[in-house]
Amino acid sequence: MRTLRYSINVTLDGCVHHEAGLGPDAESMRYWTAQMERADALLFGRSTYEMMAAAWRRPASGAWPEWMAENEVPFAEAIDAARKHVVSSTLEQVDWNAELVRGDVVDAVRRLKDEPGDALWVGGVTLPRALADAGLIDEYEFVVHPVVAGRGPHLLAGLRRPLKLQLVERREFGSGAALMRYRPA
Repeated sequence: MRTLRYSINVTLDGCVHHEAGLGPDAESMRYWTAQMERADALLFGRSTYEMMAAAWRRPASGAWPEWMAENEVPFAEAIDAARKHVVSSTLEQVDWNAELVRGDVVDAVRRLKDEPGDALWVGGVTLPRALADAGLIDEYEFVVHPVVAGRGPHLLAGLRRPLKLQLVERREFGSGAALMRYRPA
């Protein structure tokens, strides 16, 4: 059975909005690239899929955009090549190495976890909360940045019950960000 890992950047006050000053430094970008390369497949909701595709899909020209830093290219290549599953009731079709997941999301994710392989990776805000409520997430991986956003969507806001977690890894990055990885206790 494959494990499902929820991975996300977060501010000190729990904000997970991509515009909250959460840009990774070179060290944490290398970390995220290694994690992306290890994932068998990615699991996104519609909004996260569209946001990630807009940022990380290889342009038709084949050349990465000029705005992309050199240390971001390996991550872009890894996510661009990754297999993706997109949970959506509104999209008619997907591309970018993706397939649509329809119907009951809990049952669909259980089936994905039952497939052979090592790891599924989920990102975003809404879908991970639903998967956490269903007890489907095997690991929680947060890179906490030394930023206070003061606004925006917050990590797992609206959970039906508290999650009791056990710390299994902690690492500090030179930027002051800290990786914390947990498993359900």
